[in-house]
Amino acid sequence: MKRMGKAYIEGEVIGVYYGTKTLLLTCLATMLVGSALHFLYSSVPGAVNALVSPVNESLWEHVKIVFWPYLLAAVWLNRGRPGGIHPWLLALPLMCLVMLLLGYLYHITLGGEAMWVDIAIYVLVMVLGFWLPTQFSGPFQGIKWMLPVAAVLVLGILLAVFTLWPPKHILFVDLSSASAWFQIPC
Repeated sequence: MKRMGKAYIEGEVIGVYYGTKTLLLTCLATMLVGSALHFLYSSVPGAVNALVSPVNESLWEHVKIVFWPYLLAAVWLNRGRPGGIHPWLLALPLMCLVMLLLGYLYHITLGGEAMWVDIAIYVLVMVLGFWLPTQFSGPFQGIKWMLPVAAVLVLGILLAVFTLWPPKHILFVDLSSASAWFQIPC
């Protein structure tokens, strides 16, 4: 059994526990949903699909395949567990940041184009996201645990806004053309 949220109150252990099998299956399902989301907009273009699926091959757009499936998994894993979602919401912006940093390092700095590296980065980020919240212990109450909620809300809003109005920045450049990293204005 994997544990999370272990807290002691008057000698009694209370907390949020996740079975290893549950975590592994949920992580795998989350990665599959994210992979499916990657192709959703190109298969069925539309405004709603654009909000949850990458509309191009920019680094920023690929944050969506981490954000939405992981948020759904966190809600599902923590149903009926008040406060249990807070460490998952703390991990989510960190995962998105790691995805952007590793993508930037690989594609922009190193000029990489191998799909297997993108897949490896995605799997690494998702596994990190399912491991990190299990390292916290509760109770997850108080104002400090509202900060992850606010960060996820801001990130969700930024995903929507930058889908509609992407700024002229390197994170938003479509990298789908061959050798695109040579053409990117810095």
